[in-house]
Amino acid sequence: MQKKIFLYCCCSFFAFLSFAQTSTPVYYKGAIKEQKLALKRNIIQHTITNNLSLPLNQDTEENWMDAFWGMELLHYKSPWTDGRLNLAFDSLSKRSTGFQRALLELAYTNYPGRFTKQVKTLQLNTDHAKIFAMATEYLYLDNKMPLAGIDMAVKKKQLLKTVQDEAILLQLCNHVASTGNQKKWIFINEITAPGFLKNHTILYSFQRKNRNYPGLAIIRDSLGNFVMEQDATIFSVPQLARSINNLPGYLSNGNTPQGIFRMYGFDTSKTTFIGPTTNIQLTMPCETSLQHFFGDSTITDTTWTIDWYKKLLPGNLKNYPALYESYYAGLAGRTEIIAHGTTVDPEYYAGETYYPQTPTMGCLCTKEIWSETDGKRLESDQEKLVTALQKLGGANGYCVVIEIDDTQAAVTLSEILPLLKTVSSK
Repeated sequence: MQKKIFLYCCCSFFAFLSFAQTSTPVYYKGAIKEQKLALKRNIIQHTITNNLSLPLNQDTEENWMDAFWGMELLHYKSPWTDGRLNLAFDSLSKRSTGFQRALLELAYTNYPGRFTKQVKTLQLNTDHAKIFAMATEYLYLDNKMPLAGIDMAVKKKQLLKTVQDEAILLQLCNHVASTGNQKKWIFINEITAPGFLKNHTILYSFQRKNRNYPGLAIIRDSLGNFVMEQDATIFSVPQLARSINNLPGYLSNGNTPQGIFRMYGFDTSKTTFIGPTTNIQLTMPCETSLQHFFGDSTITDTTWTIDWYKKLLPGNLKNYPALYESYYAGLAGRTEIIAHGTTVDPEYYAGETYYPQTPTMGCLCTKEIWSETDGKRLESDQEKLVTALQKLGGANGYCVVIEIDDTQAAVTLSEILPLLKTVSSK
């Protein structure tokens, strides 16, 4: 975590690979039971309790913000922390925008609907686009008219100061105006068609609109073949695209936005909650240069525009708003979204619909199981994913994240098969 793949006789449409767990053991000592318990105690006692015990003023805002992050991570709350949150909301208008963002993020995560009055007041009075968006998204959790009482023409004049602000407000309005539960199969057929991002390896991540349910990752090679196992079953691994706070993807630390990402290699993180398993590097539009994103050193333009992004989208897909989320998230300033494994204790999220997978700060995350006895990695969907890409020559191409519908269940391979059959019959 950062702080900060149709069983068919027509084999020409598929690439067959063999996958196995690595013969070299991988360890993460933090997975040992005693160390996991010690970490949780430390977060509760020091990161949360000690920091929230400090008086709240300009000098201690960072301490309180650290506590908010710890509470999000553990989904932690108690009567005492509830009281401290009440105190924080009482002085919300006087706090820095950084503090307001952190508090709104925690409220969205742990306290939906509880601080509606205070958040509404902030929404009406703030002149900061991201604070306005976060406040509106909080109100939208239990109020389908979160912009009631606001003249948006006037408010935009107050909020729009940068291109980042414009991207945030555009995506906010798109989100709160969406109808949801819309089937998107026709668009998915086009996205999986051989002509889409032709000659590039593609990592597809099919997701639900409700990110509380895990998605599914599949791979298409640069020749247009979908990767399969040697036993003629399709290669796939579950993949979670939910952030801890579950905010929309255009906001910092929110869910992984839909759309196209550049996939450009592997790395190994030193971050505690990501762990030692190789991760897949991704960048969004606007986060990096046009040369890098398009893999074309001959591009001389240095300015990102929506027209550049449209070059990646054929036909009807140019008019499919969901595929633009990664563009606007990058324009709004989001960075460092990658595809990785996890060393977060899944017990923090026992009872959640995505358990035993763990949410992130907005990345694509695959399940990993580590021994509580010696820290040895016992199971890794991330390793399987990385191995598949390595056998295709590496993580060089694109990643496409797309929501297929709003079914309240994990995405399954049987749902994806008809989409690939449609493509193969062409």
